[in-house]
Amino acid sequence: MSRIVAAMSGGVDSSVAAALLAKERGGDVVIGVWMRTHGDLPEGYELSRSCCSPDAADDARRVAQILDIPFFVLNVENEFGARVIDAFVDAYLEGGTPNPCQACNQYIKFDELLRRGLAAYGADAVATGHYARLEHRDGRWRLLRAADADKDQTYFLWVLDQAQLARTRFPLGGLTKPEVRAMAGELALPTAQKPESQEICFVPLGDYRALLEERRGYAGDPGPIVDADGTRVGTHTGYAHYTVGQRHGLGVALGEAVYVREVQPASNTIVIGRRAEVAQRTFAVDGARFTSGDAPRERFEASVRIRHRAPDVPAEVTMVGRDRFVVETADPVWAPAPGQAAVLYDGDECLGGGRIARSQA
Repeated sequence: MSRIVAAMSGGVDSSVAAALLAKERGGDVVIGVWMRTHGDLPEGYELSRSCCSPDAADDARRVAQILDIPFFVLNVENEFGARVIDAFVDAYLEGGTPNPCQACNQYIKFDELLRRGLAAYGADAVATGHYARLEHRDGRWRLLRAADADKDQTYFLWVLDQAQLARTRFPLGGLTKPEVRAMAGELALPTAQKPESQEICFVPLGDYRALLEERRGYAGDPGPIVDADGTRVGTHTGYAHYTVGQRHGLGVALGEAVYVREVQPASNTIVIGRRAEVAQRTFAVDGARFTSGDAPRERFEASVRIRHRAPDVPAEVTMVGRDRFVVETADPVWAPAPGQAAVLYDGDECLGGGRIARSQA
């Protein structure tokens, strides 16, 4: 008999994932767990839109009651604050563009929750509402794209290794979002029509600048905006308030569209360029991780995605040591932003990835 911890956020996806496990469990024990990741949300914020609010915890508890499974609240505020929120803030201060969902998956959902689930609940695996599939073939676990291409979330899961994949379940991998909502409606789950959150859970009003000041005392110092030749064309409010590829809010009128090309923390400088100057075919990636444990080869072909909603681009990947690789794409990709993930695929299989480096390849 297996014991499976179902991570329940209070949304429709995790609710249906838990329901599928409870329905098909046979002799398995399913345990619902909602994680408290941070403190109170700002006044005036619509609580129903957050996966980490008290309302979300209540929704998750109600679903667990309907499914007749035990339910617990797990406090991971300290771990989430250090590994996700502080890392998010520090990335901006280093001139990067963070992806907190990947950090949350790596350090919280598939690390902290898994370890605590094993210890506290005697669990064998963790299940989530991610849209992804797993397949065990040729002696190893493979992370595959979801059946619903529009909802596929493997871009956020490239950080998982074989040990984590072996103890992970993705019940929604073969379903579409409409099918998930229909199942929730048939089961009369209170989350059936709950809207999806499109915001970072700990920046619910969308202004990460306030978080920089709150966590690191960074209010921003004005500095130069320069073009590719180094000519000053404007003044910014603080380098950490800008990200590569940004167009709006530059306050620069040059008669054509310009974008942030580079953020230089040491000199408090923002470099801008035309669209063609911001696109790149070659860039370096640090912190490489592969779901199999190793890169396929020293040099190999793959498709690469540099944003969740960006298209895959054919590329040639060259390893530089064990944890760094260089990507050469067939066509220029738009604004590879330092700190964002470059995720590699071989067809439907997510091979792994890394974070785009500040230094050019």
